[in-house]
Amino acid sequence: MSTAVWRIVAEREVSTRLRDKTFLGATAMSVLFVLGFFVITSILGSGSDEFDVAAASQDEERIARSAEQVLRASGVPDAEITVRRADSTGAAEALVRDGDADVALLAAGDGYTLVGDDDVDPALGAALTSAVAEDVLQTNADVQGVDLEALAQGSEVDQRLLDPNAVDSDARSGVAFAFALVFFMTALGFGMTIAQSVAREKESRVVEILAAAVPIRALLWGKIIGNTLLALGQVLLMVVVGLVGLAFTGRRELLTGIGWAVVAYIAFFVLGFLALAALWSVAGALASRQEDLQSTTLPGQMILLIPYFVSVLASEKVQTVVSMLPIASTMVMPGRMAKGDVPWWQVGVGIALTVLAAVVFVRIGSRLYERTLLRTGGRIGYREAFRLTA
Repeated sequence: MSTAVWRIVAEREVSTRLRDKTFLGATAMSVLFVLGFFVITSILGSGSDEFDVAAASQDEERIARSAEQVLRASGVPDAEITVRRADSTGAAEALVRDGDADVALLAAGDGYTLVGDDDVDPALGAALTSAVAEDVLQTNADVQGVDLEALAQGSEVDQRLLDPNAVDSDARSGVAFAFALVFFMTALGFGMTIAQSVAREKESRVVEILAAAVPIRALLWGKIIGNTLLALGQVLLMVVVGLVGLAFTGRRELLTGIGWAVVAYIAFFVLGFLALAALWSVAGALASRQEDLQSTTLPGQMILLIPYFVSVLASEKVQTVVSMLPIASTMVMPGRMAKGDVPWWQVGVGIALTVLAAVVFVRIGSRLYERTLLRTGGRIGYREAFRLTA
């Protein structure tokens, strides 16, 4: 019977929120925000890799074509340079001025000049400069009878990174920040909604009618489970959109690398939200009016705010310790996993302590909720709530 009761309350919470235009609008805006992030990132990060270079001679054309290989070797693998052949220096400059070429490579005195309209793309300029230097060096070596390849033998320098995740370090840091931000915003938004709902029912005396027919603990469990399902559904939707965004923006390697971090994030999210949902319900029960929520919800806000700043600003050593602490682990541990390898024993400790905290918070929350829900006449402090008898 009790199981059916909390389930009815949970279904009521879910159905009410799903009919709420504000909730639906906020969810849609969150999804659009994630989509917009990937669209903007794709636009900004896809800087042009196709260039038009004007040239007025065969030498200039040859150098411009060799610059394409330099550009590809420098980290722009899909770079393409199209040479716009002009009859004269003036005609080459006209191509640039009219927007038909990004830059003109023109012989000038003993060297060459890059002519742009209002600027010269830094990557293109560096590639053309390098190509000019290589071409001139080879020409001078041939004139002097110097074997340039033998002279340069042994001068190659390769790079090797000890951190296998270093290539995507910025992107992984972005994912870690997103983990923390999504939990912070979701837990705070749903938490305030839970507290407001309880306070509203208490202020309007609706809760007295409900309590006459439904056990108070069943009311609490219904609110916790219903809102946890809603929050999880919203987060899963954003996670799916984010993963699809990574796939479509060509970050499949990153997508593979953060797979376990995403799984851990969902597990930590459920446990962390369950623990906090009970406290948010108590915050609503302690209030007699909506105005009281500013003070009764302060502890819940601080429990979220402090770990959030730790996840964003703290040093790596501090994050390592904090990532194993309850609630904070939800924001920090998945982010650490996204940025690099984390010992599994630390993940296990974080989950175990979060499970323990969830059990303790829910038990304490249920007791305080039962003691304060039907008490009216003014705001109840936390110390007073602990002294009350059921």
